[in-house]
Amino acid sequence: MLAGLLSAQQTRREIVNAAPTPAEDAKANSDKVPDVYALSGHFDRVVILRFKFDVDLLAGIEKMVKQEKIRNAVILSAVGSVRGYQVHQVSNRTFPSKNIYVKDPTAPADLIGMNGYVIDGKIHAHMTLANPEHAFGDHLEPGTNVFTFAIVTLGVLDSSVDLSRVDDKTYR
Repeated sequence: MLAGLLSAQQTRREIVNAAPTPAEDAKANSDKVPDVYALSGHFDRVVILRFKFDVDLLAGIEKMVKQEKIRNAVILSAVGSVRGYQVHQVSNRTFPSKNIYVKDPTAPADLIGMNGYVIDGKIHAHMTLANPEHAFGDHLEPGTNVFTFAIVTLGVLDSSVDLSRVDDKTYR
């Protein structure tokens, strides 16, 4: 019984998120990469996903992105509640970057919002959760299971939009 209680507590672990080579982490900003750039496009459609009790939120989004043949999209919103969660956030200020993963499989929370992108079929979602003490969150990770329900809204971008570099930390 004690082992079950201990495994249900919040855990934290930090990992180094190194670039493919040490040189890419060490390189300076390039004058050839603009400080900021704009991408334009249109939504082809809006897809609303509804999740039932105990479904893993990230796995469900991944499944539906594949099923709906979504290449690039904007995560517009989300609401609902979760039975437990796992998130990660950046935990340092120099390259290579580090991420801290926080997991609490028994901590219920309201899903206040979600935003992010689907980039070439890959989910990059940030979410905000809240309990009576505080709001918190960041990158959605496996192990965030739905409680009452969850609704996630995706704006699917037209095929002319290329998001391939927008979350590439080495493009600097």
